[in-house]
Amino acid sequence: MSLLLALLACWFAGTPGWAARVEHVEVKRDRIVVRFDEIVADASAFVLAGPNRIALDVGGARPGGRTETGGAVSAVHQASRGAQGMRLMFDLSRPTVVTQGRFGDGGRELTLELRSVDDDRFAQAAAVRQRTSFLPSLGLGGKGVRKARYEVSMPIPRASRKLALPRVYGDDDSRPLVVIDAGHGGVDPGAISPTDNRREKDVTLRIAKSIRDELLRSGRVRVALTREDDRFLVLRERYGIARKLKASLFISIHCDSVGSGTATGASVYTLSEVASDKESARLAARENKADIISGVDLGGTTTDISSILIDLTQRETMNSSASFARLLGREARPLMPLKPNFHRMASLMVLKAPDMPSILFETGYISNPQDVAFIDSSEGRGRIAESVRRAVDIHFARRLAAN
Repeated sequence: MSLLLALLACWFAGTPGWAARVEHVEVKRDRIVVRFDEIVADASAFVLAGPNRIALDVGGARPGGRTETGGAVSAVHQASRGAQGMRLMFDLSRPTVVTQGRFGDGGRELTLELRSVDDDRFAQAAAVRQRTSFLPSLGLGGKGVRKARYEVSMPIPRASRKLALPRVYGDDDSRPLVVIDAGHGGVDPGAISPTDNRREKDVTLRIAKSIRDELLRSGRVRVALTREDDRFLVLRERYGIARKLKASLFISIHCDSVGSGTATGASVYTLSEVASDKESARLAARENKADIISGVDLGGTTTDISSILIDLTQRETMNSSASFARLLGREARPLMPLKPNFHRMASLMVLKAPDMPSILFETGYISNPQDVAFIDSSEGRGRIAESVRRAVDIHFARRLAAN
C-alpha cells in the first residue's frame, strides 16, 4: 500500500518521482508499440504538418533503447523535455493519425493504433493540434484500480463560401502580386517555444509583415497578406485567397519544431510529384471546372483531357516553384542559418494550387532557443525579409526576360 500511495503522490504532484527509460520502439503496419523499463506517468499524441509527423509526449520518461520503423513511419526520433518527460517524433511517409491508444503491462507498454487518412483530414487534425491523451492503470496485485483515457479536441470552422479578400498593397496593377501567408492563427497557435512559450502564429505574422514591408520598399511588386491579425484560416482558404487575387507567387511562412533544442536552420518545401498527381486527378473530377486553371474554362472537356491539361499546368508550376526555392536558398545563405538540405518536397495542402508557384518557408526552429531568438528579432526578421526580396526580384526579372 505504501508503494501505491507513493505512486499516487508522484502522479498528482505533476512531476513524477521516477524516470522510466524507453527500452524498445516498434512500428508495425497499423500500430506503434513503445516499451518502457518502468511505469510512466502519462502520454499524449498529436500530429504535425510540414513535414507530416506524429508527436508522442510521455511524462515520467527519458530517451533510450532501440527503434524499428515500418508501415507509414519512416524514422523515429527521441528527445528529452526535462521535467516534462520526453518526446518521440515519428516521421510519416503518408498522412496517418492516431485513432486510439492503450497502456499494458502495468503502465510499461503503450500501443498506438494508426489509420491512414487523406491530406484534408490530416491537415485539419494538424491545424488544431488535436491531442489524444492516455493514462496507465495503477494496479495492486495485478488488479487495476484506475484507468482513464480522454481526448481534447477543438472544432474547426467551416471554410467561408464568400471569402473576404485582403488588402493589396501597391498602386501599379501591372506589377506582379506576391501573397504572403502567415502560418496558423486564431484557435491554432502552431508550435510553441519550450523556453519562453512564444507561439508560432505570432512569430510568423511578424515575419510576414516584415517581408511585406521589404517587398514594398523595392517597388517592384504588389503584396497581400492572407491574414494581418490573429485569425484562423482553413488551409484551402489560404491559397484560395491568393488564387482569387490572381497572385503570381505564394509564400507560406512557418517555424519548424522537433521538440528538441538541437535541430537548427531554415528550409523550404515545394509540392512533391506524388501529391501533384493526386491533386490533378481530384481537380479533374470536379463538377465545376470553370476556375481550376486561371484563364482556362475546362467545363466542356472530358475528365481525361482536363486531367492532362491540369497536369501540364501543375508540372510547369512545380518547376517554377522549385526554381524560386533554389533562388531563395542561394540568396538566404549569406544572411541566415539554413539546413544543409534546404529544399525539400512534401504533400502540403497550401502548395496545391495548380497554376501558381508556391513555397512553404520554414524560417527556423521555434524549438531551438537560438533559432527563435534570431527569427523573432528585428535583425532576424530583416534578414529573412531581405532574403525573400532578393529572390523575388531575381525570380520576376527572369520571368520578364523569358517573356
